[in-house]
Amino acid sequence: MSALARYFKFQGKNVAGYDKTSTSLTRILESEDVTVFYDETMNVVPARFKEKENTLVVYTPAVPAAHEQLHFFKENKFILKKRAEVLGLISKGKTTLAVAGTHGKTTTTAILGHLLKETGAKITGFLGGISEDIQSNLILKGDEVIVVEADEYDRSFLHLSPNIAAITSMDADHLDIYGGKEELENTFKEFAALVPENGSLFVKNGLPLEGITFGVEDKADYSIVNIRIENGTYHFDVKAPREVLEGFRFNLPGKHNLLNAITALAMAIQYGTPTAELARALYSFKGVKRRFSYKIKSDKLVLIDDYAHHPAEIAAVHQAVREMHPGKKALAVFQPHLFSRTKDFADDFAESLSLFDELMLLDIYPARELPIEGVTSDWLLEKVENTNKKVIALKELSEEIKKSNPELVVLMGAGSIGEEVETVKKALEDEV
Repeated sequence: MSALARYFKFQGKNVAGYDKTSTSLTRILESEDVTVFYDETMNVVPARFKEKENTLVVYTPAVPAAHEQLHFFKENKFILKKRAEVLGLISKGKTTLAVAGTHGKTTTTAILGHLLKETGAKITGFLGGISEDIQSNLILKGDEVIVVEADEYDRSFLHLSPNIAAITSMDADHLDIYGGKEELENTFKEFAALVPENGSLFVKNGLPLEGITFGVEDKADYSIVNIRIENGTYHFDVKAPREVLEGFRFNLPGKHNLLNAITALAMAIQYGTPTAELARALYSFKGVKRRFSYKIKSDKLVLIDDYAHHPAEIAAVHQAVREMHPGKKALAVFQPHLFSRTKDFADDFAESLSLFDELMLLDIYPARELPIEGVTSDWLLEKVENTNKKVIALKELSEEIKKSNPELVVLMGAGSIGEEVETVKKALEDEV
């Protein structure tokens, strides 16, 4: 939503909006002359936004139907559109590159946008996270090509018209919307069908879809090969259908990030990016905030912040930790996101969280949901096999981590834990 706010602000529009709580991102928006209010009553909405003829209301499924402002705009028949519909309208008629998948789409979209921007494409990019390179989730370098993260939640991505699309994964998620994995997969197939005959669909090798395949060290159409690690940096070559491109370097850790990189590289090549410029562009990519972001990196202590909120993502973070920091005792601090997701994947969460040497669980972040009886962090903790575990309160976070005297800490979750990272960093730096 913040990328859309920035986009409309760039177009010269007056922009205002609601959020549940003040965050570092909303404060940045306010500094960019976007009005943000944290009260859902109508009396905080500026008068000019109550003029029906001149106002477009954009909302996401995260806003409850009973929200007073949303109710007002619906009752008074304002033009209301979901975020995904607006992205569809902005990109309609333009060459659109869309990245979908239950994991990896944010980082892949950011890499793809960076590759095109750095190689001179006239691009507008709507990212799902804050790119460290531009400190924003919006790339504005022209409008010949649109790069967009295609969100499967609430079937939002079906509003897009992609010319080139990629599907990185189809693991079960959002079962509160889809009911089961089969329905989720069917919706991804609907998304795949949006790509026209003269377009290109990329799919991770092994997914039950027809398309151009990509993978890491396998027999895909596009594959990363000859991987080695030097000083925490991946070095590799790219096997494309008609050639092998050599001499790539990439600074994001973990095999899941190699998969993100090959997805973006394949889409960029298909779009027509000069291949000779891709290695330089990829090496300059700094990453996405809260995606394996190093906050402290010293011989004595490593602090990593990650948005992981699904069992597969937690397992991917663990793999990256072990690969990049072998032998270090790893403490995972996890804030479960949504009661429904915790309930649906409790055993899988327990399995992935048990991989770490020590675990601290925060209370479940409810987001848009009401509690589900019996679904608590204590209930989830009982399923974790690791005996070095406990549930802690958010306000105790820094002190509990310090008491553990860890060598490596990973903070994970999609909720309010992201706002605590700088506080934890400061507390731990005082100890180093």
